[in-house]
Amino acid sequence: MSTSTLPTHFDFAGRTVSRMGYGAMQLAGPHVFGPPKDRTACLAVLRTAIAAGVDHIDTSDFYGPHVTNQIIREALQPYPANLTLVTKIGARRDDKGEWLAAASPEQLRSAVHDNLRNLGLDTLDVVNLRVFGHGLTEDGIGHLVEVMAQLQQDGLLRHIGLSNVTAAQISEAQQIADIVCVQNMYNLVHRGDDALIDVLAAQGIAYVPFFPLGGFTPIQSGALSDIAARLQATPMQVALAWLLHRSPNILLIPGTASVAHLRENLQASTLSITPDIMAELDAIGGG
Repeated sequence: MSTSTLPTHFDFAGRTVSRMGYGAMQLAGPHVFGPPKDRTACLAVLRTAIAAGVDHIDTSDFYGPHVTNQIIREALQPYPANLTLVTKIGARRDDKGEWLAAASPEQLRSAVHDNLRNLGLDTLDVVNLRVFGHGLTEDGIGHLVEVMAQLQQDGLLRHIGLSNVTAAQISEAQQIADIVCVQNMYNLVHRGDDALIDVLAAQGIAYVPFFPLGGFTPIQSGALSDIAARLQATPMQVALAWLLHRSPNILLIPGTASVAHLRENLQASTLSITPDIMAELDAIGGG
C-alpha cells in the first residue's frame, strides 16, 4: 500500500476521524503524576493539534490524576463539534503516584463522573475499560463490562472500548455490549496482536496501539534508525508510518508536550513507505 492510497480516516464511534490522533498522557508531570513543568506549552500543544486537523484525543482522569483532563478543558472548551475524546477507567493513583486497580462498580462509576467533571462534559464520547496489570491477564471481564453497559444506558457514555485485553476477553465483552475500539501494546517488534488486528478490522473496530517504540532491542533500534536515515525521517516517524500501513483500522495516539515534536509526529502520515521498505521493517520484528 503506497502513501498515496493509504486511508487517512476511519469510521469510529459514530464519526469519521483522522487516523492520526493525539495522546494526552505526557501533559502531566514526570511519571504521569502531578502538574506539568510548563502548562502554557501543554495548552499550545493541544491547540496546535486541533489546528493541524487532529480530531481524536486519548486521555484519562488518572493521568495526573485529573491534570490532563483539566488542561484539555482549559485549552479546548468549547470543544470542536468534530472532536472525539476517548478516556479510560479501571485504575487510580495513590498519593505517591503508584498505579492501582480500581475496577469495583463504585470505582468505575466514580471514575466516569471524575472524567465528566474535569472535562466539563455531560456525556463521554468513548470510555475504555482498562484491564489493570503490567501485562495481559486471562481474567473474565464480563462483570466489568456489565457495569460499563449500565453506565452507557444511564447516558454517561456513548461508546465502550477495551484496553490491555486478550481476544477471549474481547469476545466475552461483545456478548454484553458493542465494542468500538481496542487499545493494546503493539508496535514493529511486539506483534502479538497481528491476528487480532485483522479480526477487528473485519468487524470495523478500531485498534489503537500504545508504546510505538517500546521494548526494542539495541539491534532492532539500530535497524530502524538505519531505515529512518535513508528516508530522512526520525525512527518514531517511521514506526508510526509502519503502523498506519499495517492496517486501515489502526488509529494512532502519539503523545508529547512539545509543539515541535507534535508537528514531527503528525508528519509521519505523509511519509512514503514502499513495499520494499515495508518488508525491511517487517523483518525487524520477525514478521
